[in-house]
Amino acid sequence: MRSRCRIAVSILLVVSCCVCLDAVAERDRGSHHVADFGAKGDGVTDNTAAFQAALDAAAKDGGGVVMVPTGSFLIHGNLVIPDNVALEGVWRAPVRGEPPDKGGTVLLATASKGDLEGKPFIEMHMNSALKGLTIFYPEQIRANPPLPYPWTVQGAGKDNITILDVTMVNPYQAVDLGTKPNGRHLIRNLYAYALFKGVYINQCYDVGRLENIHIWPFWDVDPQSPLWVFTRENATAFIIGKTDGQMAHSLFCIFYKVGMHFIDGPIYDEKGEIVSYAAGSGMYTNCYLDVTPCAVLVDAVMDTAGVSFVNASIMSKIVVGPKNQGPVKFTGSGFWATSDLDSHAVLGGWGAVFFESCHFNDWDRKRRGAPC
Repeated sequence: MRSRCRIAVSILLVVSCCVCLDAVAERDRGSHHVADFGAKGDGVTDNTAAFQAALDAAAKDGGGVVMVPTGSFLIHGNLVIPDNVALEGVWRAPVRGEPPDKGGTVLLATASKGDLEGKPFIEMHMNSALKGLTIFYPEQIRANPPLPYPWTVQGAGKDNITILDVTMVNPYQAVDLGTKPNGRHLIRNLYAYALFKGVYINQCYDVGRLENIHIWPFWDVDPQSPLWVFTRENATAFIIGKTDGQMAHSLFCIFYKVGMHFIDGPIYDEKGEIVSYAAGSGMYTNCYLDVTPCAVLVDAVMDTAGVSFVNASIMSKIVVGPKNQGPVKFTGSGFWATSDLDSHAVLGGWGAVFFESCHFNDWDRKRRGAPC
């Protein structure tokens, strides 16, 4: 009788263990760790193959999260985040300067040095996400000009791309969601020193969102350095083309040639050839465009909806170009001067420009009789 009881108990334990193991396996389905694929955060080992293998494994599961631990992960090649996959590190706050000894998850990018039109460091597909990472280019130089690189992150022409909690220390070009269509994108908590181009939005046919983006020259802290001169004379923080109802709040930039540039966005066909141009519309709240010769440059906005700024801080001026046909509106916004400012608003084109409950301070700094 006792032996029968022992057998029964043993069978129950085996069944229970199998059930538990199945439950654990089901719980962990779609969750991958780059270390399991051979990745090493030693700053020396090339982790391109390991990272891509982990990303592809998550895609094979139907989607999931690929976790990256603390460390400096050298990536000599390019990465593709497939549909429904997130690449996630342990970033918790933005870093300053060179990050390898700052903790958190750091990707060291080296691919396509000197090739402005090369493959992006990271290509993102439908419903993909990039979260909790610092990206650093260890071979970039503090010079005028710096070394050109392709876009750090580029959308692959798919919707629902998400970038959360990311620091890009020294990208030549940071985020491209415009060369290919990218609807319903979300960028939140992005910190970057974009040396040439910051965030590019275009061909967005369903509302995209930009939230809490901070673009400023923190990699090189010397305002007189050659790299600062390059950024001040050549760089643009935000480039906005064809968008339908873009929503943006808490955007900041400082020490760029142009803060925010609204363009007649190029529309591409499947072969990558430009077939037309179109302007966009959007709402921009709590934007602070600081210490720049031209805070807002409008080449074109949508002729029906245009763009609206609420509670903006503008230093120094806005320029509306001669070909613009859409409305540009500023409400509850403040304008003040840099040391060489002439006018706060230089207005051209056929589109109406509105200022409501705005204040203007200290224009015509050279005392040449320039109007506000």
